[in-house]
Amino acid sequence: MHAEQKKAALLAYKERKQQMGIYAVVCVPSGQTWVGQTRNLDKLQNRIWFALRLGSERPASLQDAWNTHGQDAFRYDVVAQLADAETAYPEAALKELLATWRDRLGAMSMVST
Repeated sequence: MHAEQKKAALLAYKERKQQMGIYAVVCVPSGQTWVGQTRNLDKLQNRIWFALRLGSERPASLQDAWNTHGQDAFRYDVVAQLADAETAYPEAALKELLATWRDRLGAMSMVST
């Protein structure tokens, strides 16, 4: 790859639009589900899985399920993405979507209480 191509690829990477939305972490054997909101759906699964492997993820119920069932028992699902029109005020839109999906899935929140 030439220097110009590398520079163009790096610029394109930096300028890409992040996908904001709601995600679910599902423990398949137990059926437990946790939902959360993020400004970057693409990168979040890696962060959550990393923290779970270290034993430092919250809420504690998620970490306990991970310790009991192991990584292969879990799934990361994107359940809703913000439309471009909603991104002017993403926090309000994300908060509303999170409440909707928490109720719809009967899920626990990813935020520790």
